Amino acid sequence: MAVAQLTLDPAFRIAPVDPRLFGSFVEHMGRCVYTGIFEPGHPEADDDGLRTDVLDLVRELGVTTVRYPGGNFVSNYRWEDGVGPRGDRPRRLDLAWRSLESNAFGLNEFMRWSKLAGVEPMMAVNLGTRGVEAAAELVEYCNLADGTAAADLRRKHGVAQPHDVRMWCLGNEMDGPWQIGSLTADEYGRLAARAGHAMRRVDPSIELIACGSSNSGMPTFAAWEATVLEHAYDQVDYISLHTYYDPEKFDEASFRASAVDLDGFIDDVVATADHVRAKKRHSKRIKLSLDEWNVWYQSRFTEPEDRGIEETPALIEDDYNGTDAVVVGNLLISMLRHADRLSLGCQAQLVNVIAPIRTEAGGRAWRQTIFHPFARTARLARGTVLRPALTGPSMSTGRFGDVPAVDAVATHDEQTGEVSVFVVNRGTEPVPLSLDLRAFPKHRLREHVSLTADRPEPVTRQPTEEILLPPVSWHALCLAPEESM
Repeated sequence: MAVAQLTLDPAFRIAPVDPRLFGSFVEHMGRCVYTGIFEPGHPEADDDGLRTDVLDLVRELGVTTVRYPGGNFVSNYRWEDGVGPRGDRPRRLDLAWRSLESNAFGLNEFMRWSKLAGVEPMMAVNLGTRGVEAAAELVEYCNLADGTAAADLRRKHGVAQPHDVRMWCLGNEMDGPWQIGSLTADEYGRLAARAGHAMRRVDPSIELIACGSSNSGMPTFAAWEATVLEHAYDQVDYISLHTYYDPEKFDEASFRASAVDLDGFIDDVVATADHVRAKKRHSKRIKLSLDEWNVWYQSRFTEPEDRGIEETPALIEDDYNGTDAVVVGNLLISMLRHADRLSLGCQAQLVNVIAPIRTEAGGRAWRQTIFHPFARTARLARGTVLRPALTGPSMSTGRFGDVPAVDAVATHDEQTGEVSVFVVNRGTEPVPLSLDLRAFPKHRLREHVSLTADRPEPVTRQPTEEILLPPVSWHALCLAPEESM
């Protein structure tokens, strides 16, 4: 039986853990909002119609930031439709998903929900059917205290204090032909630069995220990022990445190794951004925002044109299994491994739509399998990310060739001394794991939590010196100084 050897050292530093890696995404799509986080009349709803059972699960999940309101929805979004007295709000046809939007839940409801959930909001502006003026006015409505038309309108709507939104996405997937108002890289780059300039005039402290390619398979991938940053480098702080992994698109081994693809995707975008930096002689380094990622059975998706117009249709409510949870855990390992440049992350989406949380209208809310690795990683990843020295067996995949069967990353909390190790066995054979703790001589294994493809509920194992990684399994190992145990 091949053995994996993992060596930890506090000197193998990558970067501090940014809590905003553990974000999520709420879009006006399907049942994410309506009967997801918002359902007036539900037995668990508060006076504002917010489902408290879902809020409890969101807090347990450990989400730190939430992107809103889209997604494809944002490219024909009129933010003014969702503010003010609910009875005065118009019903609109959402062109992205061909559904009826009541606007019963809008901007101020989302901000109220965010405070209750304990998350930081990330807003997106419409650069599809609208542009610079609407984007700047939305920042004004959200972030200025008073004395201007938009700020005073917010106060008129019963919100005295500014929402103080720091993170702003400059549109969504603007290279995609499915997007309402899609653009070429030159068109979008110029628009993003103009919008960013105006938005910073309203509030110079905001952080701006430019749209990268919709996915790495786009024919313009990398050229799109380079062109957009040529235009907008001065204005933006981040460029976005979107990626989904379909269990039915590739052979099973390649799906289990999806994090190999994410590693390469991140490295390619970093290289492209740094090329533009060198070319333009910039000192600032662009960071990355992985603001849409997940496992998605995308090959089963029905296109909007193939459906009738409905209100709150049930869209892409995928049921996840144990292998999906192991892959999500591995994707989180990849994200932490790139913490030196990847600072923001949003798993898409939070409730019902390819989500860790599911609900029944009028009924219960529950955790899907992918909930568990996210919640554990968000809770345990503290301090500084460490790069383990890892050796072990390989596995064969149809898409990536031979890849390591075992993948891992670690974090070190300098304040408590605790070390968390996140490990995945992507292969179909059990692998013993040996920990070399010579740089942490006083540390002992305090807790070992795992899940497997066959048993996706977290299991707390008795800590022992011998650790066995079952086939297709994810693990969180907590190491603590002897004196704290």
